[in-house]
Amino acid sequence: MTERDLVHPPSVATERHPSDLAEILERVLDKGIVIAGDIKIDLLDIELLTIRLRLFISSVDTARRAGIDWWETDPALSSRAARDTLAQENAELRERLHALESRIGAEEPSTDGTEGLTSVGAAEEERRP
Repeated sequence: MTERDLVHPPSVATERHPSDLAEILERVLDKGIVIAGDIKIDLLDIELLTIRLRLFISSVDTARRAGIDWWETDPALSSRAARDTLAQENAELRERLHALESRIGAEEPSTDGTEGLTSVGAAEEERRP
């Protein structure tokens, strides 16, 4: 025992080892921890509101092993997901545009000198004096 220990004896409850905290954090991130709870608000035996809370704390690798990767597909959290969403939306819009253009009709040659005009353009050409 040192002189310091005699004046200020170490307390087991108050003494913290940084390595212990680091080990606990490492274990939690490696294994994962689940915290679950429900909050219910009832009025005269009538359920008004139920909130279910599920919290999973882990490292990204542990979450992936558990099959959780929603942050990779959420456009608000992933720039890659945002680009993919935008590309998908553009492809859908192109398909819709193509379908609309097909319904209107493709350019058809005509014998009245309005070659290259669509059926809408040809009708407008006929109305001109």
